[in-house]
Amino acid sequence: MKSNRKSKLQTHSLFWVLYFILEAYLDFYWSRYQFPNFKWQIRLQNTLILELGYLLVKIPLAYSLLYVYEKQSVRKTFRYLISIFIIVLAVLAHRFFTHYIIYPYIYGVTEMVDQQQPSGYINGLVAFNSFMDLIFMVGLIFGVEITRQKNLLKEQISKLKSEKLDQELTMLKAQINPHFLFNTLNNIYGMALKKADETPEVILKLSKIMRYNMYDAAEKNISIKKDLENIKDFIQIQTIRYHHLNVSLEENIDDPSQEISPLILIQFVENAFKHGVSESLGKAFISIDIQLKNGLLTYYIENSKEENNHIHSTKIGLKNIRRQLELLYPNHTLTVEDKSDRYIVQLNIDFNDTSSS
Repeated sequence: MKSNRKSKLQTHSLFWVLYFILEAYLDFYWSRYQFPNFKWQIRLQNTLILELGYLLVKIPLAYSLLYVYEKQSVRKTFRYLISIFIIVLAVLAHRFFTHYIIYPYIYGVTEMVDQQQPSGYINGLVAFNSFMDLIFMVGLIFGVEITRQKNLLKEQISKLKSEKLDQELTMLKAQINPHFLFNTLNNIYGMALKKADETPEVILKLSKIMRYNMYDAAEKNISIKKDLENIKDFIQIQTIRYHHLNVSLEENIDDPSQEISPLILIQFVENAFKHGVSESLGKAFISIDIQLKNGLLTYYIENSKEENNHIHSTKIGLKNIRRQLELLYPNHTLTVEDKSDRYIVQLNIDFNDTSSS
């Protein structure tokens, strides 16, 4: 509400300043033909007084009509009648100021029609001229106000869309594999019972992952270097659980500081473990290749799976990922191959694309 008032005050103040300058220039230019004997300094002084006086009529007219226009709760016919009444009053006030003040007291002459015969307070031609002068101003102020309201509405809609997308992304991130923590704690518990030497290291890795999920994942973007570190920690914890697993990770990053939305890349790794490796009875593998060159990311993951594994839950997780990518990187490409014995995913993101942010 405050921003709307501030916007209206700023826009309308600028409008009246520019309108005053325009009208003063036009009247000053016209006065050299109507009053050729007056010095330009006198004509300029009279023009400024004249336009300031007209503002005393035009400003109340403008805001009275805007007030009536914005009263949508009032019947349209009644609003039209009130508007006509206001305009008639404004024309009479405009004529009174012109006929009884401007000409006799400012210019010191009698108002004439076509410089031939004296003009009365009201006649067809002068009334029409006053009407057109006022309607021209009304058209300008309405155009400015309607444009301002439309721009303000666009800003509000854009802000609401942005807030909605942020909320949706937050909800989508919150859906990411919450049982990973419980599985890892169970593994650590088993390792602790066996007094395994790797127990402290696993606890440290889990601590880093939890710190990432609590703090880094709350950021809009993080460096791809930090994102990869989290993926590596995740893989190391999971390999303790799956001893029959062969994991390979190839990376070629030319800009480690390149920013990316957190929790995007790791979801594909989680799916590879959860719905591929965990269902495998024999030797399983996950192959990961991530390349970043000149702002173009190529992310490739291939994992083994059992032939009878329908992985319905993978499709649910993939739907989540696709939605996040649509919101964050509209022009990305994501290809998925679901073969009988393996699952292949390739994601391409062009960070040079300014429309993806």
